[in-house]
Amino acid sequence: MKKIFSLLLGVSLLASCDIDRLPYGSMSTPDIDPENQFTELLNGTYAQLKTWSDPMHRCGEYAGDNICKDKHSTDAFFDFISFNRTPNNGRLQNFWDYGWKAIAQASNVIKMAQEGESQTVDHQLGECYYIRGLCYFYFVRAYGRPYYQAPEKNLGVPIVNGTPEDVNNMFFEDRATVADTYKQVIADLTKAADLMEKGKTDREGPAYASKEAAWALLSRVYLYMSGTYENPNKEYAQLAVDYATKVIDSGKYQLLSHDDFMKYNTFVPENNKESIFVVKRVASEFSGYDHYYGIGGMYCYAGQMGWAEIFASAKYIDLLNETGRNDWRPGHKHLTDARANFIDPQYIQDDDGNYTEVFRFIKNVYNDAGTQTGYAYVQAPITRQADGTITCKEGDNSFTLTVVNAQDEQYKVSYTDGKEYTGYIDYKMYDNVGHPQFYILKCSNEGTASGEAESQLYSPLISRLGEIYLNRAEAYAKLGNYPGALSDLNTIRTRSIPNGGYESLDATTARDRIEKERQLELAFQAERSYDVFRNGATLTRHYPGTHDGMLEVPATDYRVTYYIPQSAINAYPGILTQNPTNQADVILN
Repeated sequence: MKKIFSLLLGVSLLASCDIDRLPYGSMSTPDIDPENQFTELLNGTYAQLKTWSDPMHRCGEYAGDNICKDKHSTDAFFDFISFNRTPNNGRLQNFWDYGWKAIAQASNVIKMAQEGESQTVDHQLGECYYIRGLCYFYFVRAYGRPYYQAPEKNLGVPIVNGTPEDVNNMFFEDRATVADTYKQVIADLTKAADLMEKGKTDREGPAYASKEAAWALLSRVYLYMSGTYENPNKEYAQLAVDYATKVIDSGKYQLLSHDDFMKYNTFVPENNKESIFVVKRVASEFSGYDHYYGIGGMYCYAGQMGWAEIFASAKYIDLLNETGRNDWRPGHKHLTDARANFIDPQYIQDDDGNYTEVFRFIKNVYNDAGTQTGYAYVQAPITRQADGTITCKEGDNSFTLTVVNAQDEQYKVSYTDGKEYTGYIDYKMYDNVGHPQFYILKCSNEGTASGEAESQLYSPLISRLGEIYLNRAEAYAKLGNYPGALSDLNTIRTRSIPNGGYESLDATTARDRIEKERQLELAFQAERSYDVFRNGATLTRHYPGTHDGMLEVPATDYRVTYYIPQSAINAYPGILTQNPTNQADVILN
């Protein structure tokens, strides 16, 4: 009989004490029979991911360039958007706390049983290793610098695998290096795949870990280790290829068709053949005001609930329109890219149900000294003249539109600041503080494919087959295998843009095209900011929003990493080193 801690039962006996901020959580030591309690304890480990997954999403997505926030917010997540890093952030604290609780619970369950007791136990042990490896990986990419930057010198996170036996004389080592944290991730995920491959389970589907889920995550982990396009690590790139191939060749998952993919968010995970692992939410545990405060609640209204304060960015909309206009107008709807169906512009109708035609474009904003300080949307009502001329009016100024692409109703104007701006004729949209409401649906309306009412229900996505093809495409490119990269890239691209595949791919085009497709495909899945920085790129947000539109964050910037929560540092039984708070302390090589 082994000793187990109350954290495994979801009980936090010391919730009000600093000790609950430690990475191992709180504990007591009742005797538990692993044969009878293992499944319940494993379920509790999965449950820790539900609270963790909310700030996990916001850390990854809000720091990217797919989103536009309408106005400043006192919510702690605004620090993610603004890059005003602080160690005193409640959402960052939740990300830390619940991730460590999942690691602690998985570790303590692992200690309960011996490998080889039964095939069922082996599989369940593998699930625990997967959860632990998952959390360590998401931690190291948030708190550790990109792998290509001196991984043997920069710090990742502490390696604390379970609650120590002697809680009265605890001492933990400082944060492990980025390299050693990645080694822990790989060891856990490799062990997870091995155990689940030889084990068995009657719990199938993306709500539960599987050997394929471990392989999928390993393909991403090795991709993060594969260096930049300019200086790739071919050993790790090959391993990314190998693990992606294992997932693809397993035959267990299928890419959704073009039409079904447009409804990806509406399928429950168990009915989605493309999903590999999700943090499963169910309606019975997600009700009432949860719909306001869930991930999708910031992106749209669904079932008359939500805040709808974060919209798709102009940069993302432009990327969707790059191969042809996506026209969302009622009566004119025509989408050239299936991923545009996850965007829902909010058009204004008058009392008679009519829409107002406007020319929408983005202009530069300047201060009194004439220095550009940002960008702003303009929705200028248009007038169609009898001779075919089209004009628009902003305040007292009138402008004649010049055709850029008549079929797409794309035009340009010569503006009062001497600049030419390009935009589209569209219907006037509702706006928040001047920002048109391009609602994002990708994290809402789960279950509505089978007729349920709209809601903000969403099971946060960790891995799906679409990503795996893109992982392999990038890894192939870093290996110089451009035909292989092109095939995988086009597999994803032509699913969303029929007949839109690239004819060729080489060293001069691979980076731009693969990164573009990852941004389009993986938007609103908490990947974008990490993708930018791990490849040594600069995050730019030259579009309207409450963010600093002139700010550029290179991968070398100290703000690439989040701060370790100060309360965790204060409670740590040992030294827990904070991340650099200025550029001078950043280690790049």
